[in-house]
Amino acid sequence: MAAAGCYLLWGLVPLYWKRLAAIDPLELIAHRHLWSLLLLGGLLVATGEGWRSALGALSTIRGAARLLVAALLLTTNWLVYVWGVNTGHILETSLGYFLVPLVSVLAGRFLLHEHLRRVQWIAVGLAAVGVGSMVVLQAGRLPWIALALAGSWSSYSVMRKRSALGAIPGLAVETLLLAPAALGFLVWKQAQGTGALGRVDVGTHALLISSGVITAIPLLLFAHAARRIRLSTLGVTQYLAPTLQWAIGVWVYHEPVQRERLFGFALIWVALGIYSVDNLRAAAAGGPPPLSPRPSVPGDAAVGWRDPGASQDRRKEPVERPRAPGRQQEEQQQQ
Repeated sequence: MAAAGCYLLWGLVPLYWKRLAAIDPLELIAHRHLWSLLLLGGLLVATGEGWRSALGALSTIRGAARLLVAALLLTTNWLVYVWGVNTGHILETSLGYFLVPLVSVLAGRFLLHEHLRRVQWIAVGLAAVGVGSMVVLQAGRLPWIALALAGSWSSYSVMRKRSALGAIPGLAVETLLLAPAALGFLVWKQAQGTGALGRVDVGTHALLISSGVITAIPLLLFAHAARRIRLSTLGVTQYLAPTLQWAIGVWVYHEPVQRERLFGFALIWVALGIYSVDNLRAAAAGGPPPLSPRPSVPGDAAVGWRDPGASQDRRKEPVERPRAPGRQQEEQQQQ
């Protein structure tokens, strides 16, 4: 239920951002950083869990720099997503999150040097053909929103895999690092007379402040689900979010579905089906256990986990077996 709940909320999130379409997307992301930091920081202090590791991650220049890069990638992902939703490109944003697992497979291959099975290469190839068909059939228009979302999130997932922080402490630190810039931008907007605070109605104020809740609650549900269900199940469930986004784009906001775009979507859906079935078979065959998952969040935080069938070089250290007391005495006498 928790897994379905988190992906349901992430799938419905375009309805939330559409209500704030009159506000500059960059200002929305600045608000999201600050309100998320307040909420997540309060959770860490209240529970007493994670805040020491969160502060410890900033104790070295290398660790802080890595988290800063992750924060910039996450902010890019958020900004592209919100801009895409609020400018009438919900279908393309959903395409981006359909592509995330396949782009993550390529990132694992070329950045983390993971082995890919033949079926996975076929799935990636089909997805590439799907994207290519959209470019050719749409008079050369590259689906840059989808590619930017998939690329930024996959890169962010790689950075987060190299971090020991959990999802909530990690996001708290990432929002903390960019909080000064976000606060400075909001102060500048208010000084220019173009900021939203104090100039919008009460309902819009409530929606702005709730951006922290919109970020944190699905994340908490995901963390709860990830500890209790199989990752293969969680991996299939993640497609609920972009599917709901696609449905909202078509049936709520009536975005046009051109035949050429639908053909590209169909190829990508087939690729995802092949990829998911292959992952389920690998998990059932008892492949190596996957890494701790990262949530695959529509414009928020995508599930990134190591493929259950990816080959890993595991060398076992020799283990010295305990000797019987009598045997030890005999050896000592011989020496």
